[in-house]
Amino acid sequence: MDREEIEHIIRACTGITGQENVVIIGSQAILASFDESQLPEGVTKSMEADVLFLDDPDQKLADLIDGAIGELSIFHDTFGIYAQGVDRSIAILPTGWESRLVRVANENTSNSVGLCLDPYDLCAAKLMAFRQKDLDYVRLLLEAGIIGRAELVSRLEEIPDHDDKKSRARGFLLIATP
Repeated sequence: MDREEIEHIIRACTGITGQENVVIIGSQAILASFDESQLPEGVTKSMEADVLFLDDPDQKLADLIDGAIGELSIFHDTFGIYAQGVDRSIAILPTGWESRLVRVANENTSNSVGLCLDPYDLCAAKLMAFRQKDLDYVRLLLEAGIIGRAELVSRLEEIPDHDDKKSRARGFLLIATP
C-alpha cells in the first residue's frame, strides 16, 4: 500500500459511514508519518488497513466497512486494497495514544480526516501482539533507523498492566537491535 491508497481508504471509510474521521491502527498507519519511499521494503506490503471509529460501541460502522470495502469486496477486487473494520480492543496501546494520532487530511481524502497511530505507538502495539509478522515489521523499522530502541522501550512502559507481554517485548528488543 502507498500513501495515495491509504488516503483512498480514508475517503471511502468516511464516505460510506458519514463520519468525519476514521482511525487507522494497523501497519499501514505508518504511511501518515513517512512516505513509502522512506520505508524499508516489506513495511508497506499489506493490502489491508485496519480501521476503527472511536464512537462505534456496537461495531455497526466496522461491520459496514467490512461489507462495503472489506476483504473480497468489489472495492478489494477493483483496487487491490481493502479496509478491515476493527474494535478498540484489537490493540494494546500506550496511555495517551489518542493524543499522538497523526492527522491525514487533504484533497485526496476529500478533506476527511484519517487519524493514524504514531509510529512508536504502532510498534508498541505490534510488540504486544508478538506475532512473527509483527516482530518482522518492527525489526525492519529498527534496522532502518526509522524507530529508535530507547524511545520504543519508553513507549512500552506507558502501557498499563500486561507486565508479561511488556517483558517479552523488551527481551525481543534486546536481541533485535544492534
